[in-house]
Amino acid sequence: MRFSRLAGACALASMVLGAGILPAAPARAQGSTLRVSLNTELQVLDPIVTTINSARVFAYLVFDTLVAIDSQGRFHPQMLEGWEVTPDRMAWRFTLRDGLEFHDGTPVTAEDCVASIRRWAKREAFGTAMMDAVREVQVTGPKTFEFRMSRPFAFVIEALGRSGHQVPVIMPARLANMDAAVPVPEVMGSGPFLFLRNEWRPGERASFIRNPRYRPRAEAPDGLSGGKVARMERVELLSVTDQSTRAAALQSGELDYLEILPPDFVAPMRRNRSVVVGKPAGVDQFLALVNVNHAAPPFNDPKARQALQAAVLQPEVMAAMGLPEDLVVPQCGSIYMCGWAGASEAGTEPLRQAGTERARQLLRESGYRGEPVVFLHAQTSALLNPIGLVVSDQMRRAGFNVDLQSSDYATVAAKRLNRTGWAVAPIVNNGIDLVNPIANPLVAFNCADSSPGWYCDPAMTDLLRRYAVAADPKEQKELADAIQTAMHRNVDYVLAGQFAGPPAWRADLKGVVPFSFPVFWGIERR
Repeated sequence: MRFSRLAGACALASMVLGAGILPAAPARAQGSTLRVSLNTELQVLDPIVTTINSARVFAYLVFDTLVAIDSQGRFHPQMLEGWEVTPDRMAWRFTLRDGLEFHDGTPVTAEDCVASIRRWAKREAFGTAMMDAVREVQVTGPKTFEFRMSRPFAFVIEALGRSGHQVPVIMPARLANMDAAVPVPEVMGSGPFLFLRNEWRPGERASFIRNPRYRPRAEAPDGLSGGKVARMERVELLSVTDQSTRAAALQSGELDYLEILPPDFVAPMRRNRSVVVGKPAGVDQFLALVNVNHAAPPFNDPKARQALQAAVLQPEVMAAMGLPEDLVVPQCGSIYMCGWAGASEAGTEPLRQAGTERARQLLRESGYRGEPVVFLHAQTSALLNPIGLVVSDQMRRAGFNVDLQSSDYATVAAKRLNRTGWAVAPIVNNGIDLVNPIANPLVAFNCADSSPGWYCDPAMTDLLRRYAVAADPKEQKELADAIQTAMHRNVDYVLAGQFAGPPAWRADLKGVVPFSFPVFWGIERR
């Protein structure tokens, strides 16, 4: 078998005048400690069993991946030295690089990699699609393993480098072979930081120290790829739920880094020379969506979904975010994100024709009789609250009888798992998670039971199947456009606009790696 080589404001000011905003930290050299506040609390330590973003950040601190994506969307070997593939793309050979160790000092082996891939693929759509095309996996040596395919799959490398909420991290086989639906009982990674479980206080603090045995790649860091050099001795993830307190703690220096700066504080923080406000663009931004429940009235009727699609006016939603103009895309129809090479305008005519009168007409045609439409509104979320308030008002103007049920995000997330009891719920997605149709949640869960919304379009099933085997870039683009057209036609979701949730950090930090979500290698204090 022949292989070819492929390498691989005022209120804020008044708050910071007082003494310590946050609880005092344990005594240590503060200059070598990075104090971080994420947008969601770290509650789950297994990145395979949850889609909460804090678990993904945790994953990239303590684990590593075989392949990694850079800031331009290109994939590179990470734990791998490289890979080889046969001309017919029916066999793949992977080789680990030297010097990989888990945190207990045991070497990372091909067996660990295979077990980890299998576990991840049971929980994540991209992994499932890849493994459905794999006939056999063979461990051929301590550092080598092979995929023998039952049919070609065009995105093997992209799958192994998937940076979605359920990350294909590598862990010891003894853990990876456990039930994929149950969190593993031990955190054992091979990444640049060690998790201090004895210091973990859920809802308060999670602490990490630099892994002195980690051997980073020689390349410069770029996105999730390259050399992950841990320059801070310690990283602390601190739970600060109040948005004003978080912003004030950053300004006072009690926090070093915020995953997302609350929109109301972006303009004043930009004027503060002691703080840097990031400016994410393209796939590093968020896509605002209306999650539609296809399983229950009224949105089991396509015409009612079309009325909802026409009711949502993106510029109004984005104006309500309170962000500077350079951090919003007021009209975006691309399910793959706007502002980058993979953006698409295919099938977006219904979005461009949106308007209240059109929505009213479509709603009359649907036979809707004024039944209450339960709207799940995450009132405590700085991002989701303005989206929910505007979209619910737009729906009322279109003629929907909106039952606005306000609660915290955790309650909304739990209710969305039920097929009944709700009709719509605003959500946001990281752009980096949307770039490939095979993994894009707006289409990848078509006719599946596992994703809230339960959309199903037989035509989409065929398009996704064809996309999975398309190796030609032109064919991939044509199919991606057709998939987007089908999504808008069936109204699986309604797009509500694209915007940045900018990170912010103290100006004395350097080496911050720009990406769709925070990573903490490369950062040091000036």
